[in-house]
Amino acid sequence: MANGKETYKVGITGSYGGLNLGDEAILQSIIFQLRRDLPVEITVFSRDAEDTKRRHAVDHAVPVRKLSRAEVTPEVERLDLLILGGGGILYDADARTYLREVTIAREKGVPVMLYAIGAGPLNDHAAQAAVREALEHVQAITVRERSAQRVLEEAGVHREIIVTADPALLLKPEPLPRGLLKREGLEGRRRLIGMSVREPGVAAPDLDQKMYHALLANAADFMVDRYDADIVFVPMERSVLDTQHSHAVVARMLRAQRASVLKGEYTSGQLLSWMGRFDFAVGMRLHFLIFAALSGTPFVALPYSGKVGGFLEDLGLPAPPINLVNAGRLIAHIDESWDRRRSTKSRLEKAVAPLQKRAQETNRILVELLSAHSSRESLHLASPKAA
Repeated sequence: MANGKETYKVGITGSYGGLNLGDEAILQSIIFQLRRDLPVEITVFSRDAEDTKRRHAVDHAVPVRKLSRAEVTPEVERLDLLILGGGGILYDADARTYLREVTIAREKGVPVMLYAIGAGPLNDHAAQAAVREALEHVQAITVRERSAQRVLEEAGVHREIIVTADPALLLKPEPLPRGLLKREGLEGRRRLIGMSVREPGVAAPDLDQKMYHALLANAADFMVDRYDADIVFVPMERSVLDTQHSHAVVARMLRAQRASVLKGEYTSGQLLSWMGRFDFAVGMRLHFLIFAALSGTPFVALPYSGKVGGFLEDLGLPAPPINLVNAGRLIAHIDESWDRRRSTKSRLEKAVAPLQKRAQETNRILVELLSAHSSRESLHLASPKAA
């Protein structure tokens, strides 16, 4: 290699090891592209280092939330490049937590790249200041949607911000186990509609839990009756929250016997394959919607946040704002979208490919950065020492 090393030492930090299958899809895609294009030794800064090492077979996994700043510094210092991202990680509650390793990298002279991140809500002045300060010193900033670009600009970031796309758009489906439908109690069901809910949480502080549970239960009952469909709730987080909220919606349904919650543990690629089994989908979580788009499954989104709205904007699909929608409006929107599902499928086929091309652009920028850093290091080593 140009830098005299056999491999590049690349670190990836973000919302990993939390067992959110959307975030794991992002990490899987970043790792795949890195390994395809460069000889790399990959270190992931993870909330669950053992799961990350097992799931992604990386060289090193660091239990980042269990380590002090002093303990994590040597892990950052040894890198040729630190990647922050992807995923929606720069928001009020947690931005400073995710920026800790970025700050350490700056102090130790390690280049940093923001990899197709999401941002917002970012209204807290202290969080905005931390983001501004950290991002002034990184080598490249890429975001996954225009709304994230706007959030960072409004926070006072004056650097060039390049809009690419979510790395999960490059995920490939993985085979599902045999006998799956029988195990999930779905064998013989003629028409399946997938649904996705999420907990309110710090990334969606304005979400009214009772309101959206009732809204989705009403919509699910409508789809059972109108389309003679069975509803399958898809938890994107293996923690209890997605499953609890799914069961809470089922409990409010009049036709609860026609609804179920996926029980098995699946990889991101297997969930992508699941999406191909659905005739239609209604969802809240971004990566559930991304998986639907990748599978060509027509869907209705409930855009609780800017990242969901940004994805729909990229696809050219309409969306009702969740806080301004009542049961009647949502049902009308679902019914109209159902009638248009063939044209939506065609639109998805055309819209996804350009987004995938944008997603690949992020890795191209990363490869250029590493090559430039390698060249500078070689020049520095080759130059004669001062007398």
